[in-house]
Amino acid sequence: MAENQYGTVPDYTTVTIYDQTYHLTGQNPDHIRQLAEQVDAKMRAVAAQGRTVDSLRVAVLAALNLADELMQSTSADARKGHARAVSLRGLLDEVLDVERKTGS
Repeated sequence: MAENQYGTVPDYTTVTIYDQTYHLTGQNPDHIRQLAEQVDAKMRAVAAQGRTVDSLRVAVLAALNLADELMQSTSADARKGHARAVSLRGLLDEVLDVERKTGS
């Protein structure tokens, strides 16, 4: 590893995505590697389905796929959270009704 202008060795993680090497900086090297593996896998899946060999186009299509997956999972989590809140509100209303009726 080469030293920077301050004489310290930079903290980076080396990953390979779609046959390209990247040196990425971050606090959790394992997390960076996992993300790189996901991006690499998505790019390879896109390339296998398409006719393009242009890595930029493959990267953009992979990014669109990942963004779509993220939006779908976020929407599903929001719906689950809302359904859970409605359920809890119903349970709370039932308990409060019982307390009102019994005077507890």
